[in-house]
Amino acid sequence: MKTITVLNGPNLNMLGLRQPHIYGASTLDDVENLCAETAFELGLGIDFRQSNIEGELVSWIQECRGRSAGIIINPAGYTTTSIAMLDALLIADQPVIEVHITNIHKREEFRHHSYISKVATGVICGLGVAGYALAMRAMAGILADQQEDDQ
Repeated sequence: MKTITVLNGPNLNMLGLRQPHIYGASTLDDVENLCAETAFELGLGIDFRQSNIEGELVSWIQECRGRSAGIIINPAGYTTTSIAMLDALLIADQPVIEVHITNIHKREEFRHHSYISKVATGVICGLGVAGYALAMRAMAGILADQQEDDQ
């Protein structure tokens, strides 16, 4: 079974409490359950993690090389700042889907730039936590296409 790593950046552990008028009422546990249910339906496994620490996220990305089939990442506040995460994702050498709960392009100007998008296969933003399930489905399609290409 192929495993998808789902990484979540800073403050996402506060979902449901943090600005629910912007991020909604779902908690990170709700997001994890959504990802697990979607992965099960698609015949995939997941490794779901969250950290407020940039270096820990970088280490987890590095661990993905050879261990997971793809990465779904909500870099949160590190979206606009982390060259280190960008570099780690380039090294990981696997499909990456960037997810944001809100539409970052409708928010403050500083949120419009993403270092992570430079390496992402695709970006989903503004669709709430449902974006994670969409990312899982998109990743399943990407992996199926790769498998066909390898045959």
